[in-house]
Amino acid sequence: MNLFRRSIILAFTLILVVTACNHDKVEENKDTFKILKGLYSFGPEIKSFTDCEEGKEYWVADSAKTLELAYSNFNFEKPYEPVYIEVECHLIKSDRLMVSADFDSTMVVTKVLKITKEIPDGPCN
Repeated sequence: MNLFRRSIILAFTLILVVTACNHDKVEENKDTFKILKGLYSFGPEIKSFTDCEEGKEYWVADSAKTLELAYSNFNFEKPYEPVYIEVECHLIKSDRLMVSADFDSTMVVTKVLKITKEIPDGPCN
């Protein structure tokens, strides 16, 4: 009987620990969403973003599938022409085995707030 009681208490404790750990990860992901403003360049080999305020450069993953489309709609004659963007995103560690390893982090875009050819005055210019 005593062994049965200990097993139930141990199982209950493990469930609480696992639930608490998963809850922290969910809260952590909510806090990592940011709105970044800067210059985006797109081409056959590189998708990069430079944060105007901090000067950091990020590899771009377009999870919303709208950033690359909006960039392509500008019909630039040459690739890698910079445009100003404001996006909702989160940052993740870049994969060491890919081109993205040369960048500070990978910026995963979840929503495009603004995209324009007009680069505003200030730290981006």
